[in-house]
Amino acid sequence: MVGAGQFATWTAVATAGVVFLLGVVVAVALRGQLDLLSLGERPAQHAGVHVGRLRVVSIIAVAVLTSAAVAYAGLISFVGLVVPHALRLVIGPSHRGLIPLSALGGAVLLSLADVAARTVIPFADMPIGIFTAVVGGPVFFILLRQSLKKQGAR
Repeated sequence: MVGAGQFATWTAVATAGVVFLLGVVVAVALRGQLDLLSLGERPAQHAGVHVGRLRVVSIIAVAVLTSAAVAYAGLISFVGLVVPHALRLVIGPSHRGLIPLSALGGAVLLSLADVAARTVIPFADMPIGIFTAVVGGPVFFILLRQSLKKQGAR
């Protein structure tokens, strides 16, 4: 028999999953318009994109995806910020491949970090945040350096 606590847990997991899938569907639907927006507001408007509406819908989709990830995985899901930026360095700016690969890459990275946290030291559960920070810190540093180079700083 399922207790109230177990029912609440499974309901929360199912809800987070549904919310996440809804966010992914919206993100995939917007990828072409996001590619146009990355050319600039004017070119996107000339191509028929309603920039204001796209921004609002994108922000809502990102908030929904982030809230579902944090509800399901906790605060370690900040890796979701690192993975798309790291992948953009490798595959380029197109959202067509970036959105699905970001979802897959984040899942793979968190899975590997979880395995490392559980197995690096026998019989000790290390905080998974240590391993995600090992990846996240250098990636953010590389992004910061590239951003400064583009602005003309050393």
